[in-house]
Amino acid sequence: MDAQRNVDALLDAAKSAFGTLGVDAPARDIAERAGVGVGTMYRHFPRRSDLVVAVLEHEIDACADAGPALSAAHEPYDALTSWLDRYTEFVATKHGLAAALHSGDPAFDALPGYFWERLGPVLDALLEAARATGEIRADISAKDLLSAVALLCHPVPREGPEYGQRMVALLVDGLRNPRD
Repeated sequence: MDAQRNVDALLDAAKSAFGTLGVDAPARDIAERAGVGVGTMYRHFPRRSDLVVAVLEHEIDACADAGPALSAAHEPYDALTSWLDRYTEFVATKHGLAAALHSGDPAFDALPGYFWERLGPVLDALLEAARATGEIRADISAKDLLSAVALLCHPVPREGPEYGQRMVALLVDGLRNPRD
């Protein structure tokens, strides 16, 4: 149980450190944020890439898991837009991690497939439910939407992450089925 608590603390600490300091955040800083020793961190994540992969998979899983919960709690269009807000937040805060992903390090080779396998079906289900109510257009795919949001969330000089969120809100408004 302590081992899992340490892993969870390290994932949260690494997520926070990566968000503020980038993926090259000092191991000592991550361990201190987690309340563990550096040795404990390296015992669970022997290479920095192991920690980066674990943080990304953890965040992807949390985003994927939000889909069914939102579907159970909201009407289809509201569930879809709430999930897209969650996904937008995920993408907008992961640019340091995205740079690591595109670094050519083979440790990250499986992550794009993991991303699509976990998030694609969740968004497909949300889209299908919203399509069934007639609230959104039928010509949008999960791949289109995941890619569009990711592109809209790229940093823009002199603009904060809220700029990307505004652009995604415009995109989401464009999903609505035009009324006669």
